[in-house]
Amino acid sequence: MPVNTLKEKLIDKIKQTDDSALLEEASALFELQEPETIYTINEEQAIAIKEAKEQIKKGQTLSNNDANSEADKWVNE
Repeated sequence: MPVNTLKEKLIDKIKQTDDSALLEEASALFELQEPETIYTINEEQAIAIKEAKEQIKKGQTLSNNDANSEADKWVNE
């Protein structure tokens, strides 16, 4: 679909809807596409990021469910 046609369809749908949740979601999507923020990190954070990347390369990761389970155990101790 040509970009202009897609834009027109999206604009029409936005104009026609009164669904605030849908409009907020669309707004959030466009905000995510804004220019990226540049963050400055200190040396300690850089080391932690490097260690985390190494762990990922070695397959030393947890699934989301396992991570949640570990967090639950930690909180309830």
